[in-house]
Order: sequence, then structure tokens, then C-alpha cells
Amino acid sequence: MTKHFERRADIPTPTYAIITEDVKADGKAPNHYAAQEEAVNRVFKDYPKNDDLVEILIKVCVLNDFYSTNILSAFKMAQHIFDLKIDSRLAAKDLTVVNDIALLNVDNGKMRNFYSFATKYCCHQNQDAYPIYDSYVARLLTYYAQVDKFDTFKPQDLRNYPRYCEVLHNFRAYYKLNKISLRELDAYLWRLGKKVF
Repeated sequence: MTKHFERRADIPTPTYAIITEDVKADGKAPNHYAAQEEAVNRVFKDYPKNDDLVEILIKVCVLNDFYSTNILSAFKMAQHIFDLKIDSRLAAKDLTVVNDIALLNVDNGKMRNFYSFATKYCCHQNQDAYPIYDSYVARLLTYYAQVDKFDTFKPQDLRNYPRYCEVLHNFRAYYKLNKISLRELDAYLWRLGKKVF
């Protein structure tokens, strides 16, 4: 027997008009998120490459502080990104680089997965190719998949970055949102998810 999922009144069906209005309203509202985002964007613009350990460390520290990503050793993460030599992969829009950055040896072989951080890092390198993963966005994608059947995935599939991107693209196509950038879409879903969950 197929489980029936109820549509929630506080979660609208996404449309181009709803999202563009939300983006416009967010742009007008004074908030610290906008200032933080501008600061992060400026740092990544000033240091676009990943071949200098100090520049990577600056980017890691700024992201970690503003987004509260819980990187306990910014230096270890910066060294990890430096060692991965990611610039050619980012230029090729290689989605697997996210999961490679995410998995960090924090202490004597103890691995931690900093998946959300890695998506944010790559997004700020190229916002058109790398959408940000966030638990609020994941919950909304799961909700929409349950009520509208735009895709079939398990929640853990969203922690595999190429699959996560595929789900977001399927979401955009299903709701005819292709004029909405991935950055606008994930910002809208994050704001909505934060509000309803």
C-alpha cells in the first residue's frame, strides 16, 4: 500500500513568481546574512585559486565562522584542500570534488565528513555549478518528492553530491524553474525550510 503524504498549507508549491518575489524581498531586507554573504564572496573573489595554503586558510576561516560549519581545525582543512589540488577539477565542474573535500582525517585516521562545508566552499568557487547542501533544503526536497513525486531518492542519497545536484536539477525541471539560478533556488529553499521546520 502506498503511503499518502499530506500537502502542508505553509509550504507553497514553488513557482517562478514566488521565488523571484522572495529573492527580491530578501534583497531589500536589512540582515546580517546579506553582509556576511558579501564578505565571503569578496574573499573568494580576491583569492580565486587554491594553490596557496594561506589563501585557502583565509577562505576556510571565513566560511567556518560565518556559516558555523564546526571545522575544529581550519588549518587541517586548508591543508587537505591544498593537497587535493582542486583548481582543475573546479574548472571542469567536477561534482565529485565536494565529497573529496568533505572527508577529512581529523586525528590519527579518525575521519569526519564536513559535507555542508564542502558544498559551501565549492559554491563560493563557482555558484553556477555547485549548489549548497543544507539540512533545511534536504528536508524540503524530501517533502516535495513525497507530495509531488518529482524524484525518488532516499534521504541519504542527498549526501552524495552528484546525486544531490541531480535531485535539485530534477526539482527545477519539474516545477519549471529553469530561469532561477541554483544559488537563488538553494537560498529560497533554505529561507523557506528555516521558517517551516
